[in-house]
Amino acid sequence: MHPKTLSILPVAFAIAAGALAPSSVSLAASHAVKRTAPAKAKSETPAQAPLAGETAVAGGAPALAAKAWLLMDFDSGEVLASANADEPLPPASLTKMMTSFLVEQALRSGKLKKDDLVTVSQTAWCRGSSTESCMYLPLNSQATVLDILRGIIIQSGNDASKAIAEHMAGSEEGFAKLMNAEAQRLGMTHTHFVNATGLPDPDHKASARDLAILARAIIRDSSDYYPIYAEREFKYNGIKQGNRNALLYTDPTVDGLKTGHTQEAGYCLVTSSKRNDMRLITVILNTNSAQARADQTRTLLGWGYSNFEKATPFQPNAVVSTAKVVFGKADTVAAGLASPWTVTVPRGQQVRTSVQIKPDLEAPVAKGAVIGKVIAESNGKQVGEAPLVAQADVDRAGFFLRMWQRLMRLFGK
Repeated sequence: MHPKTLSILPVAFAIAAGALAPSSVSLAASHAVKRTAPAKAKSETPAQAPLAGETAVAGGAPALAAKAWLLMDFDSGEVLASANADEPLPPASLTKMMTSFLVEQALRSGKLKKDDLVTVSQTAWCRGSSTESCMYLPLNSQATVLDILRGIIIQSGNDASKAIAEHMAGSEEGFAKLMNAEAQRLGMTHTHFVNATGLPDPDHKASARDLAILARAIIRDSSDYYPIYAEREFKYNGIKQGNRNALLYTDPTVDGLKTGHTQEAGYCLVTSSKRNDMRLITVILNTNSAQARADQTRTLLGWGYSNFEKATPFQPNAVVSTAKVVFGKADTVAAGLASPWTVTVPRGQQVRTSVQIKPDLEAPVAKGAVIGKVIAESNGKQVGEAPLVAQADVDRAGFFLRMWQRLMRLFGK
C-alpha cells in the first residue's frame, strides 16, 4: 500500500515561476513524495514552435508555444482568440473535467447524493502505484461521492475517476458512453472519450474549443460545486495533496479548472479567471513543461483583459423593437430583453445590433414569451446574441374582430 503520513504542502506547487514543479502535473505523475522536488529538464517534452492565433484585435494575438490554445469569453461563449482550436488532441487529465461534470450534474438532479458511498474495486484501485495520479483509495474501501469528487478535481485521482465511473455506469466503458453523449449535447464536435481518466488511447481526443465549452458548462451549471476547482489542497486517508493548477497560488482572480499531462499530450491547462465583471476561459494544449503552461496562461489572460472590454448594447428595460401581432386585441407588442445583456468586444470598437422578430406572430402572446432575438456585431464579427421577449400580454381577438382582420389582410390593408 502506501504510507499514511504523506504530506504535500501547497507551497511545493508554487515554486517554479510562481507555478508548480513540472513533475506534479503528470497524469502519470510520480508518487506524492516525489512531487515536492522540482522536475529535471529531461522530464520536459519537446518545445512547440510559437503558434500565432486568430483574433479580431488589431495587431493580433500573442504567439504561444503550444500545439493548440484558445481564449473564450465566459458570458457569451465567443472565442476571442485561438490557434488550432478544432484539432482533436490527447487531453490527458483534462478529461476529468467531463468526469467531474457528470458527477456534479448527477448530484444536482438527485441521482447521486453527497454522502452516497462508492466502492473501490480491483479495477479502480491504484495498487499503491507511483506511476500515476491517485487519490490513494484503499482496495475494497468506500468513500463518499463528495470526497471522490474532490479526489478527481484536486488530486486528479485515476482511482477516484474509475471508481465513480463504475458506480454510475457499471463500468468505465459504460461511463465513457455517458461522457460522449454529454459531449454531443454540449456541442463538443471534435471530442471522443474512451475512458474517465485521460490515460492514453489513440481514440481518446478533445479539441481546445471543446474543452472551453466544457469548462463554461461546469462554471455555468455546477455553481454549487465549482468552488472545489479553486481549492488548493485535499487530504484523504492521511495523505495531503496540493492542486496542480499553479495559477491558484499566484493569481487571486483564477478559480479553476484543471491540469493534465502525459507524454503524448504534453503539459495542458484549462483555466478560468474573473476580473471585475469579465470572466475569461483559457485552454493551453501540449506545452513542454508545467512552467510553460502556467506562463502561457498568464500571458493569454493578461492579453485578453488588456484588449477586450464589456459593452451593454441595451438596458434591460429598454424597448428594442416592436413586433406585429395578428388576430390579437392589439396589433403590436413591444420586444425587449429578458435579463441584463453584455458583450465582450475589442477595446474602443463600436457595437452594432440587428433584430430578428418571429414572422406571423399570432395571438395570444404571453408576456415574457420569446418572440425574436437581437444580434450584436463588432468589426463585422458577431460577438453575441440575446432573446427578445414580449413586454406585455396580447389576448386573442374575438371572432368578429378576427374575421375583420382576415379581410383586411386579404385586401392587403
